[in-house]
Amino acid sequence: MRNGWISRVLSWIAAALVGGVFGVAGTIGHSLMWGPVPVGLLVGAIACGAILVAIRALTHHRGATLAAGLGMLGMLILISGVGPGGSVVVEDTFSGRIWTYLVAGLVLLTVAWPSFSRLPARTVAQEPVPSLPSGEPDAHDAGARRAPFLGDRSSGES
Repeated sequence: MRNGWISRVLSWIAAALVGGVFGVAGTIGHSLMWGPVPVGLLVGAIACGAILVAIRALTHHRGATLAAGLGMLGMLILISGVGPGGSVVVEDTFSGRIWTYLVAGLVLLTVAWPSFSRLPARTVAQEPVPSLPSGEPDAHDAGARRAPFLGDRSSGES
């Protein structure tokens, strides 16, 4: 029990560090433009979104994803201010605002996405077999075999 708790906290710390690295890389590169195409914004958004989805898929819980997202947002906020030399990494421009809201939206989306592994399994109801008059032989007698179909658990294979 104690080992599970320690490994979970360590995975949150590792996720926060990885999220911070991706947040710094995306924040520094978000302003790259190739003509009218915001390449830095697109690549940064794809990279940050991909690492959030990967962490959510690998850990199967929201805690590590939230830690990675908080690492991204924390580093974005940390390096967005005016530096000691007066330099600004995220300027107060349209692309700077889009980057800030895009990272926050990606974190919110990946943390709030429902977990489909915990949903109950859906079963398919079988159609009732029509009854035959008592004089005719029944195809569902003990000696007759029928072909199993998807979702059928009455056959010997399961």
